Amino acid sequence: MIVSRNFLFPLFLILVALPVQAYDLTIKDAPAQVYFSPKGGGQQAIVDAIGQAKESIYVQAYSFTSVPIAKALVDAARRGVKVIAILDKSQRSERYTGATFLRNEGIPVWIDADHAIAHNKVMVLDGNVVVTGSFNFTRAAEEKNAENLLIIRDQRLAKLYTNNWQKHREHSKNY
Repeated sequence: MIVSRNFLFPLFLILVALPVQAYDLTIKDAPAQVYFSPKGGGQQAIVDAIGQAKESIYVQAYSFTSVPIAKALVDAARRGVKVIAILDKSQRSERYTGATFLRNEGIPVWIDADHAIAHNKVMVLDGNVVVTGSFNFTRAAEEKNAENLLIIRDQRLAKLYTNNWQKHREHSKNY
């Protein structure tokens, strides 16, 4: 296929003009664990990280149906950890969701409906641990899907994720 220069130059201008939000962050010697599923231990790693939290857990999730993760969040809240979740609008209509379970257990749940999908899979724990990757907080993510999970211990990275979490919280609605 031949593409004319007349087409490429306007395309270049459009691409250059698009706002880019990137952060240059070199994480030297930041401890990290990596998990791959199916059956790679990601779900248990998340439960364990939640179990170690002492102050706060900020959750952003697209799909959230994992009973062990939901129970770990409730246990954390019961021991005094501040737990707040922002979930995708699909959690309103799904038959079984972590949104209803968490809310019924007294954990504040917010719905991010400002995007086509709120496709985040993130937890920020105690302002210094980030849990992220493609790993949805679901049973299928652990048992059936090809997923990846990173748990990174770095306060600078956690601050970036916390700031992003707060931006989404500001436009989300209480569930």
